Amino acid sequence: MTSASQQLTGRISVALPPGEAFHLFTPRGEQAWAHGWHPLFPAPAPDDTEPGTVFETDAHGQRTIWLVTGREPGRRISYARVTPGGQAGTGTVTITAAGGHSEVAVTYKLTALTPAVAHKLREFADGYPAYLQSWEDAIAAWLRDRHPPTDHHGN
Repeated sequence: MTSASQQLTGRISVALPPGEAFHLFTPRGEQAWAHGWHPLFPAPAPDDTEPGTVFETDAHGQRTIWLVTGREPGRRISYARVTPGGQAGTGTVTITAAGGHSEVAVTYKLTALTPAVAHKLREFADGYPAYLQSWEDAIAAWLRDRHPPTDHHGN
């Protein structure tokens, strides 16, 4: 691919079975653990995983428009996304069972919309492993807060 286009895939581990982990990667579910993630729905969206659902986010001073393009509940959800003046592409989250937890593959296929932002896309690609590690860390922290360890010694 040219430098104006990137396909990125990485994996994280989530200490939940796939059916529960899936919810963490839905538009509303991501709010639980992703700092600053607040999806806004221009039309009613009782099921935010329904293909065709549109929502917007505003992060790092950029508005992104998202469209749910496909889903297999508990297994996979796919999005198309456009950041006007920035980049456009797709994102897919695929979840598989791995013992008592889930292995989550996150794939982005992104294209810079202008030559001026191609370097930002390259920087994102270079930092992708750390970016996904931040997801894994944030989800683990949320799970710890949600289910604090119990002291079995009565202390």
